[in-house]
Amino acid sequence: MQVHQAPGIWQYIIPIVIAGVILALRARRMTQMRPLKIERLWIVPAIYLLLVAFLYIKGPPSPVGWAICGAMLVVGGAIGWQRGKLMEIHVDPETHAINQKGSYAAIVFLVGLFAVKFVAQTGTQALHVNVAVLTDALAALALGLFTMTRVEMYLRAKRLLDAARA
Repeated sequence: MQVHQAPGIWQYIIPIVIAGVILALRARRMTQMRPLKIERLWIVPAIYLLLVAFLYIKGPPSPVGWAICGAMLVVGGAIGWQRGKLMEIHVDPETHAINQKGSYAAIVFLVGLFAVKFVAQTGTQALHVNVAVLTDALAALALGLFTMTRVEMYLRAKRLLDAARA
């Protein structure tokens, strides 16, 4: 006879602690000034686009799943644009070197996104949500977020660079 135990508190605490440590390390690195190579901003979205395309080719979403993925791509794009606006971009007026620094607001934003994802994933077990649709939707959300963050940063950095050169 199998005994099913109710999920323990550790099932929730351990991922939260691990995520907290990762986000703390990421926050420390994000708040340091780093060079920004605007000609390389396309790389992460391109790689992620390939991964998402592979995911969709391997197991295409249903028609309703495609609609959900499209909506999540738009939502991710809007979130990514806001996240990109939170990044500090500086152009050295003499050397025209472009540097970036993540703001604390961007870090809080990432923590909020992680919390939403964590709640959504734990809620799917209770609500019996299709995990494949959730995975596809979150992949589309992340693609929109990564892409539009970098598009916004590119456009702003280019505008700042042009102003510094003028």
